[in-house]
Amino acid sequence: MLFNSLTFVVYFALLLALYAVLSSWTARKRLLLIASYLFYGAWNPPFVLLLWLSTVVDWFAAQKIHATAHEGKRRLWLAASCATNLGMLGFFKYGQFAMETFQDLAASAGVAWEPPPWDIVLPVGISFYTFQTLSYTLDVYFRRATPCKSGLDFALYVTFFPQLVAGPIVRATDFLPQCETPRRASLQQLLWGLFLLTVGVFQKVVLADVLLAPTANQVFGAPGPVATADAWLGAMAFSGQIFCDFAGYSTAAIGVALCFGFHLPDNFRAPLAAVGLRHFWRCWHISLSTWLRDYLYIPLGGSKSGRRRFIIATMATMLLGGLWHGPAWSFVMWGFLHGLLLLGERQLSRAFGHQTWVKSTGARLGFWLLTYVLLLITWVFFRAGSADGFETAMRTLLAMFGVIDAPAVLATVRIVEVLAVTACLMLAHRYMRNRRLDAVVSNLPQPVIGVVWGAMLFSLILAQGEGNAFIYFQF
Repeated sequence: MLFNSLTFVVYFALLLALYAVLSSWTARKRLLLIASYLFYGAWNPPFVLLLWLSTVVDWFAAQKIHATAHEGKRRLWLAASCATNLGMLGFFKYGQFAMETFQDLAASAGVAWEPPPWDIVLPVGISFYTFQTLSYTLDVYFRRATPCKSGLDFALYVTFFPQLVAGPIVRATDFLPQCETPRRASLQQLLWGLFLLTVGVFQKVVLADVLLAPTANQVFGAPGPVATADAWLGAMAFSGQIFCDFAGYSTAAIGVALCFGFHLPDNFRAPLAAVGLRHFWRCWHISLSTWLRDYLYIPLGGSKSGRRRFIIATMATMLLGGLWHGPAWSFVMWGFLHGLLLLGERQLSRAFGHQTWVKSTGARLGFWLLTYVLLLITWVFFRAGSADGFETAMRTLLAMFGVIDAPAVLATVRIVEVLAVTACLMLAHRYMRNRRLDAVVSNLPQPVIGVVWGAMLFSLILAQGEGNAFIYFQF
């Protein structure tokens, strides 16, 4: 079920009405739990079994970890949780990739081996809810949290439908306390939630799908070389598309949750205004970057265990972050490049001081634009994430740097759309860098808010078409 579909509008309206008439907090939580299973099962009902399995295993594993002081037993129960969650993720998402990689290795050794057909469907959102439930068990193991006492609350935490399939990845310590007291949105929260839902769907449908996706698809889907200008425009289009698509989902999810009285954490904070890659990863997909930081980077040593451990921790974290996005070597290369850039930025900071990026207005502007260019280069590998991703990525990069060339094919209207949307996004992010959306909107006159809201709704009506799925559903 898609936020940008009429089916969801009807589903959401009916659910809000039922939620409003129920007086019992337990009954309202049960309603949300059932609604979440229906929301997820709308794609493929049997995959709800995976949610149940993850819920049951992590519930009992956390209870057992907390109940015993024996470190060996605690590790066994943690291993059971990790094996279940990562085992499901590995089988469904990386099974075919592993077989194809083994086939390539066998072929390089002169052994001909043909893997069996892989006809297993990838469960939507499995990477998101796997990391979410795993964080709960890890927090209990590291004694950062105590086990949830209510099975209903924990099941709702695992399956809460607004952020179930594409984030944000919510920590149990943020969500479970909200289940302890009755929650019902005030009129102001309801209106703000609906406004955020509109903003999110507008980003997805109008900006990502209508204005940016056609150019990105034309450039990256070209059967041969493209013109240098077209290659850069394609990368710019995808950069804006991936942000508007993913941030659009996160914004819509936060809005939907707020309509029921729940608060979800921000997942994006003006990432296109980032000055440096470290700043970018503090602003982009925050729930994943902080997950990788807390459960991988810091346990591996982080930045406080010497230069060698820092390099290993950084590269391992970014390589896993790349692989998390998909079973393709182009995603691994995307993570590898980000790891190298982060290491290089760290070295520059050590050589010239931690205030290198903010010494002057000109320096800030220059490093801001340089950061954006570096991001465009890395996005090429992300966009080309498929079986022939490396070939597509390298062809696009060679075109971007003028090594190969071809006649320009992008229509003028597409060029104008990409440049206009990109400029607006970057200026908007620059303005919002140290501001919050709710604070900015609250300072606007109500008639202005009404006009902007109405304009977004009108553009959504005009843009309604195929109802494309969100890009991050595949992850």
